Amino acid sequence: MTPPVLLDIDGLRVSVGGRPVLRDVSLQVRSGEIAGLVGESGAGKTMAGRAVLGLLPDAARVLSGEIRFDGTDLLSLKARAREALLGRDIALIPQNPMTALNPVARIGTQIVDGLRMHLGLDRNGARARAVELLQAVHLPDPESLLRRFPHELSGGMRQRVLIASAFSCRPRLVIADEPTTALDVTVQKQCLRLIRELQRQHATAVLFVTHDLGVVAKLCDSVAVMHGGRILEFRSGDDIFRAPRHPYTRALLAATPRFDRPGDTLVPVSAEVLARLQEEVDVYDAAH
Repeated sequence: MTPPVLLDIDGLRVSVGGRPVLRDVSLQVRSGEIAGLVGESGAGKTMAGRAVLGLLPDAARVLSGEIRFDGTDLLSLKARAREALLGRDIALIPQNPMTALNPVARIGTQIVDGLRMHLGLDRNGARARAVELLQAVHLPDPESLLRRFPHELSGGMRQRVLIASAFSCRPRLVIADEPTTALDVTVQKQCLRLIRELQRQHATAVLFVTHDLGVVAKLCDSVAVMHGGRILEFRSGDDIFRAPRHPYTRALLAATPRFDRPGDTLVPVSAEVLARLQEEVDVYDAAH
């Protein structure tokens, strides 16, 4: 049976400083599934994730559209009601583990405070839960780690802390914003395995924002391809990789290295495809 839609973004339009950055974005994330949002840098992927979280920059304006979480339109909620969802029902794995943690607070403080705020645990209960979380992401000696500061941890260890924090309250939706970008390949693989492990364990829905089609192929149940603030196609992962419909998707796949076809020549995205995309954006902007 097809899982129900948990997150439904419908016709979302956002501008920053009067310039469009999201153009009628529509996509869905189903309960217990991982949806990939893939595209080049500047495509609008992070902005779409931040719109769900209510963390758009001050200069951003939502022009139209809806963001429904389990049937509730997040854009119509008052700030306090929306903030109550963040961390508890909707969580974030941020992009850069080297800067995402508070450098002057111990690891334990940063996890424990969130648990006490969202789950109402006392300090001892929250600390015990924090130890369990660090064990779940396979960090050694979690009791000692809780007393350490971020600068005492490697990049991979910091990212594991961020993954543990995101899943700490057993949220229904996690937005992973390019969570392995700053890590080396070996640590990337470990962190992706952890995300999949925790996602399956808690039946959590994940919106996975990335520019890496290799990661999408291994991790995601459905895939939305984005360029110029627009969703060009949104289908199951199998369909996207087996029979891509949009010329840009086909161009991205042709430009991606394949370990199973090491002799293939990589073909950069052609000027013709990029020119067509820009023309479509210009037509859209002129109409709006």
